[in-house]
Amino acid sequence: MKELGYQALWHGQKSWNGVAILTKDAPAQEIGRGLPGDPNDEQSRYIEAAVNGVLICCLYLPNGNPAPGPKFDYKLQWFERLIIRAAELMESGAPVVLAGDFNVMPTELDVYKPERWVNDALFRPETREAFHRLVAQGWCDALRAMHPDERIYTFWDYFRDAYGRDAGLRIDHLLLSPALAGSLTAAGVDREVRGRGKPSDHAPTWIRLDLGR
Repeated sequence: MKELGYQALWHGQKSWNGVAILTKDAPAQEIGRGLPGDPNDEQSRYIEAAVNGVLICCLYLPNGNPAPGPKFDYKLQWFERLIIRAAELMESGAPVVLAGDFNVMPTELDVYKPERWVNDALFRPETREAFHRLVAQGWCDALRAMHPDERIYTFWDYFRDAYGRDAGLRIDHLLLSPALAGSLTAAGVDREVRGRGKPSDHAPTWIRLDLGR
């Protein structure tokens, strides 16, 4: 990666969890790793770095299944800690991006068959309510801002030909603080990447910002 001009910061652990921030031709200064609020939480799910005057917060919110249960309780507790940290960032007035796999479909427009997901941890009312409280702090849901009425997905399961049937979910989100929302010029999902050989079940989700605006 260095030969191609990339710098990487990451916070990872053995098994499933990890987050990373890659930058190209721009230095990244790590601000913190691990979501504040629980010193006993050892899961690698959060990292912050400053890049070109913008604070990038990369997160991997817990899945939470099966729900109800201990994993779902952990998901909601983690979400509450994220809401507290996000409020602190909002209060600072800094340009901030909250980016990552939030493991939540905020509305019925974000899931291919909502009636099949009512008891899933990603779509339960408690999860969606937490996401809506987060956004209500003043965050701009970039993908939805640019595609307000479009059924657009970022994830397709490996089973039952989900990608071929377009049976997807929108669970990857990029939230912008007010200091950045006016700089948003484009947002999208490179869904064709999901159709390649041996792909991730997530497709790249991206935004474009004009920081000169």
